[in-house]
Amino acid sequence: MQNKSIKAQMRAERLAARDALGVADRLDKSRSIAAYGAAAIELDAGTTVSGFLPIRSEVDVRLLMDVLRDEGGRLCVPVVLDKETIVFRAFTPGVDLVSGVFGTVGPGPDVPELEPQIMLVPLAAFDSRGHRIGYGGGYYDRAIHRLHEKGRNPRLIGIAFDCQEVASVPEEPHDIRLHGILTESGFRDLSDGAIAKIG
Repeated sequence: MQNKSIKAQMRAERLAARDALGVADRLDKSRSIAAYGAAAIELDAGTTVSGFLPIRSEVDVRLLMDVLRDEGGRLCVPVVLDKETIVFRAFTPGVDLVSGVFGTVGPGPDVPELEPQIMLVPLAAFDSRGHRIGYGGGYYDRAIHRLHEKGRNPRLIGIAFDCQEVASVPEEPHDIRLHGILTESGFRDLSDGAIAKIG
């Protein structure tokens, strides 16, 4: 089976496992994720952090985003512009949200675009080495590649539930490894080859 087919199967299985979590269970796990994230993610005042507004059965990362804002983080969220591109627009309390594609919402075009220094990355599946499977559109891979081309090197933290872990994600040349993984059982620091766990 080719890597693409393997990834598609893993994506479907792990998203089904995530969908099977009850609403209350997801909220409890999201609270744990926020607590571990608050302890593990250090930032200077003004650091730009991209989060995301949850769709379907995703982790509700807004709980962690609130904490990071209180610590001085400057928040932004992804907005899908077309079939190829997402940008990150400032996310402030009370900002008006407009409907986007794939059931997403985000700040409108009048809101400034920011370049994240820390990225909280949604995903379908991940492994212990920090390899991720996204939703299949490649939006984050392209956005991160564009930042790298500008000389930026954002810290990439995968956000998921434990049930989304797989033994091994097939690697492809364009894949970008995460610097850390945050789930309800703790934070795994994978930067510079470290495998430290908080939790």
